[in-house]
Amino acid sequence: MDFPFYLHLGPWKLHPHWVFEGLGYALGFRLYLLLRGRWGDPIAAPLRWSIVAAAAAGAALGSKILYWFEDPWQTLQRWPDPAYLMAGKTIVGALIGGLVAVEWAKRHLGIRARTGDLFAIPLAIGTAAGRFGCFLTGLEDHTFGTPTTLPWGVDFGDGIARHPTQLYELIFLLLLAQFLWRRSRAQYESGDLFKMFMVGYLGFRLLVDFIKPGVTVAGLSLLQWACVGVLLYYARDLKRWLRVGERPATAVSG
Repeated sequence: MDFPFYLHLGPWKLHPHWVFEGLGYALGFRLYLLLRGRWGDPIAAPLRWSIVAAAAAGAALGSKILYWFEDPWQTLQRWPDPAYLMAGKTIVGALIGGLVAVEWAKRHLGIRARTGDLFAIPLAIGTAAGRFGCFLTGLEDHTFGTPTTLPWGVDFGDGIARHPTQLYELIFLLLLAQFLWRRSRAQYESGDLFKMFMVGYLGFRLLVDFIKPGVTVAGLSLLQWACVGVLLYYARDLKRWLRVGERPATAVSG
């Protein structure tokens, strides 16, 4: 198998990254609409679309900023290169940027309801689809793992068998989506599904990034430090979920 693994549609040769990233957006949005119709929405439609717009803008900005600082020396060296600045992005940065932007927008609009539950499962499924595109892209996507002697190591074209961390992440996200779907029928506080997604995914990224190459500070990459920060932010919720005998009182509504 050659990487990138281009997809052919008639006379067109399609890059897998763009195909599966687009598929991820489409799947995520479709799931969002289905869940909104199924569960209802705690806020009115005009306000909801303001929240969606804030999330998209924050995600776009956050994904770039964290990517630029992931390897600060390379960014400083290539700062005049617009192709470098616009090419890369990171999901961790997108999630953090979207979270910050939504909280700012809610405060600005006077929204007190928790609005994230409708995004949790769509984010898991959409990101899983995108990660398959990352796998098919190979080395140029920079999401591969460190060299391994395990039998499922993948040679992305440089003669070195590496951890297919994109597939590890895809499998985890599908399991996380299933977990969140089952929790959606239980009694949890409004907003908990989104928090569970963030804790689950960023906790996974904190661990799996130990088998990814990259620049580290005090043993962790900048992405891992960002994950630690968000996990600490949600530490109170994690303790609440783990507390023996706890019975949350409010059902998920959106």
